[in-house]
Amino acid sequence: MPEAPETPKIPETPKTPKTPEIPETTAPDERTVVSTGGARLHTEVHGPAGAPTVVLVHGWTCNVTFWRPLIRLLAPDHRVVAYDQRGHGRTPATPGSCSADSLADDLCAVLEATVEPGTRAVVAGHSMGAMTVVAAAGRPALRDRAAAALLCSTGIDRLAGESTVIPLRPGRLRLRGQHLFLTTRLPYGPVNALAERLVHYITMGRAATAAQRSEITRMVHACPRGARAEWGRVLAGLDLSARIDALTLPVVLVQGTADRLTPLVHAHRLAARLPSPAGFHRLDGIGHMTPYEATEVIAERLRVLTKEHL
Repeated sequence: MPEAPETPKIPETPKTPKTPEIPETTAPDERTVVSTGGARLHTEVHGPAGAPTVVLVHGWTCNVTFWRPLIRLLAPDHRVVAYDQRGHGRTPATPGSCSADSLADDLCAVLEATVEPGTRAVVAGHSMGAMTVVAAAGRPALRDRAAAALLCSTGIDRLAGESTVIPLRPGRLRLRGQHLFLTTRLPYGPVNALAERLVHYITMGRAATAAQRSEITRMVHACPRGARAEWGRVLAGLDLSARIDALTLPVVLVQGTADRLTPLVHAHRLAARLPSPAGFHRLDGIGHMTPYEATEVIAERLRVLTKEHL
């Protein structure tokens, strides 16, 4: 596999302390947003009406609870919208309808249902959630109701080939192994110490706490294996490179240097292609779960975007 072309050196983002204990937010306004193919998206709205709106889109095998630490930081003075992707969390699976276009359909449906006409939101996506934003590039709903985007720990193509989850040299064997990892329907097994160590290795940096390891492991294992495998097949063959030119809103990228699922090469390639780049923040020692591992950094980036663009 040829190496990606060199890009300008990007300054490190200083490390920040771990997120302190934050009181729970009040109960959200829960809604069901209907999308294409009969998808019924569990959607939550947190925070005060009239405040700047942030829409959060989670990644593969996660659900809205992934965003809880970030919501606790933002909800006091932001209106925060989060939804479960198809087959994740409280959104039922729609077998046979998983595709890049359905990701875009669902984001646009949520934007139209939760962002009033004539107003806009900042959209933040993590991993497959960030790919969702790219997939929706050029859609009228994204153009009219999103003012800026924050994309965390993501890629737009070559996901199986460039992942380093399986510690082998680049080549056919690693590609096959990582394709199998994405698409298997086998159960992940019980949530135990071994499972937590494995999920930690795949998804987080060394500094992740025991509580973070436990919570992420339980979330990943809770994803139904049928939906997990179907979305994994989408990711294994995903190529959104043709849609980048249509993503004309300002985009900030956040990437952990210890990310094995979507290594830095993806962020460099994406940064070089964005029509309106608005910043690249490289988080030293952070793994794939950037919003969970570095919640305060992500919250600050979103606060800046809402102040600048809303």
